[in-house]
Amino acid sequence: MKDLRIIGLLITDRIKEAGRTQEALTKYAHVIKSRLGFHEVTEDVCSRIGVVILQLAGSREECARLEEELGKIGGLEIQRMVFTL
Repeated sequence: MKDLRIIGLLITDRIKEAGRTQEALTKYAHVIKSRLGFHEVTEDVCSRIGVVILQLAGSREECARLEEELGKIGGLEIQRMVFTL
């Protein structure tokens, strides 16, 4: 069976954690099929909180390694969905 894996990342301090998060996402870019990121922006302020949604396309092991590396980053919450196709 094949899995459709989606993980959501809540970054509670983008200014502090964006660099480490980007490094991990770049390292595992080969398992990321789709990526959507957003945060609130106004003329006066850019939110410190950000959300990233990833659709993963690699093996279960590779996806687990990505999640493990992201889990080591402080200020990052991970939620996952797995659909069996």
